[in-house]
This record gives sequence, C-alpha cells and structure tokens, in this order.
Amino acid sequence: MLKVGVFGTGHLGKFHLNNWQEINEVELAGFYEPDDNTAASVEETYGLKRFDNYESLMDACDAVDIVAPTNHHYTLCKAAIIKGKHVFVEKPLAHTMQEARELVKLVQESNIKFQVGHVERFNPAFLALKGANLNPMFIEVHRLAQFNPRGTEVSVILDLMIHDIDIVLSIVKSDVKTISASGVGVITETPDIANVRIEFNNGCVANLTSSRISMKKMRKMRLFQKDAYIGIDFLNKKTEIIKLKDDQDTNAFAFDIETPNGVKTIAIANPPVPEVNAIKKELEEFRNAILNNTPTMVSETDGYAAMDVAHLILQKIGNLNIAR
Repeated sequence: MLKVGVFGTGHLGKFHLNNWQEINEVELAGFYEPDDNTAASVEETYGLKRFDNYESLMDACDAVDIVAPTNHHYTLCKAAIIKGKHVFVEKPLAHTMQEARELVKLVQESNIKFQVGHVERFNPAFLALKGANLNPMFIEVHRLAQFNPRGTEVSVILDLMIHDIDIVLSIVKSDVKTISASGVGVITETPDIANVRIEFNNGCVANLTSSRISMKKMRKMRLFQKDAYIGIDFLNKKTEIIKLKDDQDTNAFAFDIETPNGVKTIAIANPPVPEVNAIKKELEEFRNAILNNTPTMVSETDGYAAMDVAHLILQKIGNLNIAR
C-alpha cells in the first residue's frame, strides 16, 4: 500500500483528496495545511490526520502530493527529495528558474519518481489523439477564463498559458527558435492577458492567447499539418480531425471537393473521447510509475521546459517581477 501525504488542501487540494480516496493501492497518511479553518474543515470532512509540521508528514508517507501555492513548491519539493520521497507537484514546477534548476538536479541525483501536474496532458480530448500522427506546422491556441483571485500570485502565463506551452512542447519535437510576446496587467500587477508567437527550428509556429479577465471560458487548440486539421476542445471534451480520406477512414463522414488538382475526398472524424477524470488519471499514473518503476508521464524536465519558455515569454513582455 502506497502512503501519500497531501500538502495544501485549498480548492484544488480538496479535488486531490477526493480522487486519492478512490485510487486503489493508496492510503492517505494525512495532510499539511497552515490555515486552521481550512484544516478543521478537512479533518471533519475527510477524517484525516492533520500534521502541524510538513517534515513530520513527509516522514509518515512514501509519496507527497504538493498542492500548495507556487512560492512554496521549492521548499516542499526539496525537503521531500532529500528524504527520498516520491513527489507529485502542481504546475508550475517552481517559482523561479533557479529553483527549478536546483529541483531538476536534485531529482536526477536521487532515486525517486517526480511528476509535475500538467493536467491537460490527461484531458480526455487530448487523450483521444493517442496514437495519432501529430506533426503540426501551425498551432493556434485560445485559453480564456473569467477572473478568479485564486492563482493570481503568478502571471497568466504561469497560471493558464503554461498548460498550453506544455502541450505544444510535447507535440512539437523541435527546439524553440524565437519568441514574440505582448501582455498587459489589467487587474493585477502581472500580465492578465497575453498573446505569444513561438517559432520552432523545424518551421512550426504556435500562436497562443491566454486571458483571465474574459467574459467567457474557452480552452481550444487547433493543429494544422500537411493534409490535416485537428481541433481539440479541452473545455467541452471534444476532438475533431479533418483530413484527406485514406483507407483507414472507414468510420469518418466523407465528401468530395473540387480542387485545382482534381477531386479530393475529405474525411471528418470525431475520435472516441474516453470518459476520464483528468486529475484522477494523472494521480493514478503517478502511482503506477512508483509501483511499476516506470517513467512518470510528465517529468521534472518537462516541467522545467514549460517553465523555461514561460519565463522567456515574461522577459519578452518586460515583466520585471521574475528571476531566472
């Protein structure tokens, strides 16, 4: 039985607690929460032991789940790694690039499993593309959210856009060539809305727009590649592929169009979207990596790469409240 301790039981932390309770081969050792009111509520609702000292909880478990604010990630991760505990930490990996570099070094010198909570990797709409040949040359992303004070200790780039940065980096197997960016802080002192253009060495271009002051919600990604268009709706859990028909497109809706090169048959397919709870799925995969001694789905180097691009974007915007 894998003993897990949860560090931070605010809004997202409670989602983690709910899901851990449903995962086999896992026992919750307890939780660490500095806020007395929140802790009392968790004790009453979940019947879990509250630890007043985070190191004591680490000593009582095999793996830690860090859902604390970003500025506490480094301290908690470092302490857990030194104690030889497996670590799941919410995105972003750390508060600064220096902290992120140190954590990557510590992980690679250790014998633990480390996973970063880039939950959109486990979104059913994205999982529907498992096995698909993704080789985009143009990517367009819109992630819009209504304002919520929670998460505003970091910019919209590190709060929202980093999800899409991670997805794009996982799809585009090429190094970043150049970044252009603009952003503005409307309600907070850091950017609340931003538009970014990332050019890769292989010629792929990704345009990303994120806002946390929108009147409507949207989480869409569009991939354009040779002979195919792929639409991913992370919010509504839908995926669409439009491409030139081939022999494998037996279940797709198809129609003919006249082109300068003759008649082409277009196939429209909606790959089956699995009924998956993304948070539960990512925690289950973390458990599996520990029990089966396999690599985690989103490693410390993945988390570092997404952070690195996010901080380069902030530098381009001119946000001075960051450190590399």
